Amino acid sequence: MFKILLALHLLFAIFAVGPLVHAATTASRGLRKGDAAAVGSSSRMVRIYSYASVLVVVIGFGLMSSKSPQHPSKHVAEFSDTWIWLSALLWLVAVVLALVVLVPALDRAVTQIGAGTAVSSLVGRVAAVGGITGVIFAVIVFLMVYRPA
Repeated sequence: MFKILLALHLLFAIFAVGPLVHAATTASRGLRKGDAAAVGSSSRMVRIYSYASVLVVVIGFGLMSSKSPQHPSKHVAEFSDTWIWLSALLWLVAVVLALVVLVPALDRAVTQIGAGTAVSSLVGRVAAVGGITGVIFAVIVFLMVYRPA
């Protein structure tokens, strides 16, 4: 069961978090070009993949609760392990930033581009939040691999 959960956790991370980070970190490109279709697409992708990333967390908790292949009497991890609770907290921060700051800014930009209004005031916010989201997920990957005590 451990290997199945590990494979699912990695697959969901690749196919949900990967596109989320890509859309978040490249969304400002569409703003700079004034491309409403690209900005709208980025907004949808960030929203959809933010919700899909919940599957990574759910499978991760299942994986954490499974028995360790090296020590069958022990669980893989406990929520009290620093790398687990810190990863969960960072994931929550990244998803909240994406859904509460990034998506509304992108949706506002689509409206402003459609109305012919300048969106230059949103470029910095979108680029910063996208970059922060990418860095947060990079830290989560580091925590998953390094597993600090």
